Amino acid sequence: MREQPSSPLHLAIDIGASSGRHILGRVEEGRLVMEEMHRFENRQLRKNGHDCWDMDNLWQGILEGLRACGRAGKIPATIGIDTWGVDFVLLDGEDNLLGDPVAYRDSRTQGVDVGVEALVSPQELYARTGIQKQSYNTIYQLWALKAEHPEQLEQAQSLLMVPDYFNFLLTGEKRQEYTEATTSGLVNAAGRCWDLELIRRLGLPEGLFGKLSPPGTVAGHLRPEIQDTVGFDAAVMLPASHDTGSAFLAVPARDGQAVYLSSGTWSLLGVESPGPVTTEESRQANFTNEGGAWYRFRYLKNIMGLWMIQSIRRELNGTSYVAGRGQLTESARQWSFPELAEEARKAEGFTARVDVDDERFLAPDSMIEAVKGYCQDTAQPVPRTVGQLMQTVYQSLARCYAQAIESLSRLTGQSYTSVNIVGGGCQDSYLNELTAKATGLPVLAGPVEGTAIGNLLAQMVFSGEFASLREARDSVKNSFTIKEVKP
Repeated sequence: MREQPSSPLHLAIDIGASSGRHILGRVEEGRLVMEEMHRFENRQLRKNGHDCWDMDNLWQGILEGLRACGRAGKIPATIGIDTWGVDFVLLDGEDNLLGDPVAYRDSRTQGVDVGVEALVSPQELYARTGIQKQSYNTIYQLWALKAEHPEQLEQAQSLLMVPDYFNFLLTGEKRQEYTEATTSGLVNAAGRCWDLELIRRLGLPEGLFGKLSPPGTVAGHLRPEIQDTVGFDAAVMLPASHDTGSAFLAVPARDGQAVYLSSGTWSLLGVESPGPVTTEESRQANFTNEGGAWYRFRYLKNIMGLWMIQSIRRELNGTSYVAGRGQLTESARQWSFPELAEEARKAEGFTARVDVDDERFLAPDSMIEAVKGYCQDTAQPVPRTVGQLMQTVYQSLARCYAQAIESLSRLTGQSYTSVNIVGGGCQDSYLNELTAKATGLPVLAGPVEGTAIGNLLAQMVFSGEFASLREARDSVKNSFTIKEVKP
């Protein structure tokens, strides 16, 4: 075994839409030092007519990353898992999975909001939960499941959100973590607990919704058979299990007038608030109040984000794209993200814009055709080159960020001094430039691994490595390069 560093190690298992990673962190002279130990694929499978997560593959990826730590002799004192929100599994009385773990981009929730709204109006639902209406929220997934497979809900003894499920596999203990649960649209914002009156009204099994555990809770230790597999024991601690909750913790802002933007597949733009904002004006603006660590609310707008750029790149790289007679004329090649951004720069005179939050962009068969179709439907110039296509998407994202900040300022009565971007999207210098211009605010970009950093910071604060969140955020500022882009 290799010699352990003097300060305790902590492990963030950060699972995003396309991949998961194991990142070890420790504190050295007030600075956060990190090391990636393992990375694994996250993929979806088509099963029984639905798009589903490959949970077996994710579980094996989690175990392999823990084995990598064991083989290196780098043993974490605590382990924390974060993932995306809204998705869940059901377990029967013997803790076997019931049904398939359906992914949020699946189409099963299309139109089911009508049934929910017949029992609880959108106005009342928002006043109770403060959660932005999205077709894939857990509340609509459960309503869709109730219609398609009522037997699964009847047989279910446990409901676990995705990170809760993996914590259960590691420890044998079932916990429902607060920040992840708030993405469901079933948590009472003021009470910070499951809204049981709402759950009863919807006819959902009340027994599936137990006491919520806040970040900092120790879920348990690794089960003996897991210890044998990975070669060590550790405490499994709940961070902010929702990845956005972790990402917001990594923003090194301190002046109280900073807009936070967690930029990845989704763009989550907002601020931290001591309490929820559940006014009708806020609902109309489609802002959400997600629960955070220390019960700090993330008042934010969920924007389509880099999903559009990622999807276009996959599409261009996967086939020789020919879009009808008015076609994208570039020959087949493998595009990198920087190359796509450079093509967008070259097409800066192109004027078409799209509403990036239009549902046609959620899971289209062709993102390229979806963008072109929107432009055609709104009587705008239709992109005919890769550069024009990318210019349309880039400018539309920046415009959406600016509009969201204007709404945020109006709703909170607060003016803002900067846009602080964390996550993989902070590396997109062109989007950062456009965002600074569109908002008229300086953009502070970094750190890149915002979600994993926030996961680690929560573990470190609750373990006593840092005295407070402010001290932890100061360490981020001192540990990572933060690039400033002026408007």
